[in-house]
Amino acid sequence: MNWINNYVRPRINSIFSRRETPENLWTKCDACGTMLFHREVSENINVCTNCGHHMYISPRDRFAALFDGGVFSSVKVPAPTPDPLHFRDQKKYPDRLRAAQKTTEESEAMLVATGEIGRTPIVACAQDFSFMAGSMGMYVGNAIIAAAEEAVKLKRPLILFSAAGGARMQEGILSLMQMPRTTVAVQMLKEADLPYIVVLTHPTTGGVTASYAMLGDVHIAEPNALICFAGPRVIEQTIREKLPEGFQRAEYLLDHGMLDRVTPRPQMRDELITITRMLLKLPPAVRGDLPPPADLPHELSETEAEPEAKTPAKK
Repeated sequence: MNWINNYVRPRINSIFSRRETPENLWTKCDACGTMLFHREVSENINVCTNCGHHMYISPRDRFAALFDGGVFSSVKVPAPTPDPLHFRDQKKYPDRLRAAQKTTEESEAMLVATGEIGRTPIVACAQDFSFMAGSMGMYVGNAIIAAAEEAVKLKRPLILFSAAGGARMQEGILSLMQMPRTTVAVQMLKEADLPYIVVLTHPTTGGVTASYAMLGDVHIAEPNALICFAGPRVIEQTIREKLPEGFQRAEYLLDHGMLDRVTPRPQMRDELITITRMLLKLPPAVRGDLPPPADLPHELSETEAEPEAKTPAKK
């Protein structure tokens, strides 16, 4: 009996028992509730294949889908003074930073990179909303200035992807000072006669909207992105009136002249290539598979990777 209980039954149960499906294989759409296979979502750049809802995407994943072959080089950003105001609410500011860094595996809320799109060299920077709501602090200001200086030095256009809840309250007036600082950085691009293209993603609010996010030569938004200074709930409570349907969403702003385009994420790369080359007065990009960028080392062919076999010496 012990042999049956201890060996046979567990063996049978292990063969016929239901195996649990890993949780990370499926993603639920926040808009329509459809369960989506992770590979399907990844191939569609985190856009729901059922309703077209644009889900969160990290700056690195966005750059991997944007640049030719997913190849880009990060630009170093000067680190600001940590916790200049010694701010503390429920947690200390350094503790919040460490928690955000652990969650996102990024050092701060903005990533700056250089690379090519459609054979067109550019500088790009993107905010990470999952890092303290993409809030604009001193590091974000330094990142935009570093991106503008890199663009001027290399004579390349700058493409910025905004996603923020506003200024970072833990840095107080120092975070608000990033509004004029980034405005000066944008002016550097204009004086150098370089294009500055802004892609507004969900959500772009507060001081970000009141500064560098609305100073571009061309403004493109992802569908249904919330773009505003004060949110609709605050406005409704202030004026005590019901706002129009879709107020402050990308489509509403496009209809009222605040945006140039509303472009779905899967089409964004081709749109940016076309607009960038048009502003640079270059011919249209050649469609189809592109070879790796010329300034990167190409992969060795079989003849280069393997040395020629030497013929054995005759005795």
